[in-house]
Amino acid sequence: MSSTPATATEVSRGQVAAWSLWDWGSAAFNAVIVTFVFSVYLTDAVGDDVPGPFSASTWLGFAIGAASLVVAVLAPVTGQQADAAGHRRRSLGLLTASVVVVTALLFLVEDDYHYLWLGLVLIAVGTVLFELAQVPYFAMLRQVSTPQTVGRVSGIGWAAGYLGGIVLLLICFFGFISGDGGLLGISEDGGLNVRLVALLSAVWFAVFAIPVLRSVPELPASASPVERTSWRESYRVLFGQLRAMWRDDRATAKFLIASALFRDGLTGVFTFGAVIAVSVYGFEDDTVIIFGIVANVIAAAGAFGAGRVDDTVGPRRVIVFSLTSMMVAGVILLFVHGSGGFWVFGLVLCLFVGPAQSASRTYLTRLTPPGLEGQHFGLYAMTGRAASFLSPTLFALCAFLGGDDRWGIVGILVVIAAGLAALLAVPAQVRDKALD
Repeated sequence: MSSTPATATEVSRGQVAAWSLWDWGSAAFNAVIVTFVFSVYLTDAVGDDVPGPFSASTWLGFAIGAASLVVAVLAPVTGQQADAAGHRRRSLGLLTASVVVVTALLFLVEDDYHYLWLGLVLIAVGTVLFELAQVPYFAMLRQVSTPQTVGRVSGIGWAAGYLGGIVLLLICFFGFISGDGGLLGISEDGGLNVRLVALLSAVWFAVFAIPVLRSVPELPASASPVERTSWRESYRVLFGQLRAMWRDDRATAKFLIASALFRDGLTGVFTFGAVIAVSVYGFEDDTVIIFGIVANVIAAAGAFGAGRVDDTVGPRRVIVFSLTSMMVAGVILLFVHGSGGFWVFGLVLCLFVGPAQSASRTYLTRLTPPGLEGQHFGLYAMTGRAASFLSPTLFALCAFLGGDDRWGIVGILVVIAAGLAALLAVPAQVRDKALD
């Protein structure tokens, strides 16, 4: 692949595949740990009899909310430092390795409420590390795409993530969970079968993260217009650039604010979807895994198809249509009872999560000057996590006040609606700054 310092002019399919495999591998943390398996194990088994006024689901919401605040503080300067030092790929490798270690440590969380706190801490720490790892990973998007294909490549990556989730969930379900310990017949005492799933997830992520670290080249420090500084000085530089962005590039600033809101709502859908399925709509633990598999198929199809639409009509229209459709499905879910309704409208939600996520990534890529990808995606993570206490906190608060996890859906819908309203103030047309 030949390239300018930070922008690809030709796309190597091998590098696109290597880059997408990180998304494929990351499903080990997103789909298995946070969404469909380990979070359900924590809330439905480990913390089932936790004493006190808050349920395990509520504690999980608070833990993720706390992790979000840490990400908000660290993400922008880690991205800036990686760009300025020419260490984008190295940062990705170190952070990914840290997520792998934390995921493996979840094996220590036994089926006893005394271990709930260890599980919550590990998931919170893993969330911080994973979000920080996404900063250099997202920043690499421009290295493996052109302005004409950035939406398509982003969609391929998101689709790969969902498909990786399908494969791994199938392995987990049939090998470790279905029946009595799955086909491998693993003991369920102390949650051993689910704890072994955590070890498998760690290995999965590690293996599929290797290709991008070998195939996508490190950008030199000269590719970034930002000079390397101390961490303390980085915050001063950051605040100065934020002021300049608000003065001279308000479209980017408005988009960061809007995306912070709606992305938190999207995260809430997947974080609490499995929990709601069990506690509200009567799903059994093994049924949740099956739902997760189907949901990932639907989400992958949505992300892949929307990638081509993104390159044609622009990312903003893709996001607006996706969020609107999710709002409709979410409102209907409030009045649906039984697993059948959740199968239908829960899958509708999943169909539009992928397109909104993928188009959001391409929108910021097009808005970002070459060489500042790490810093801008650091801001992307910062603003996202600065708001990301909203979804888990509003979910927990609405569930607590309503006396039922069903009312947690209202909290998530409020966040999505706020993000949609803010997005409508962002210009509909945007020129890719790599073309300037």
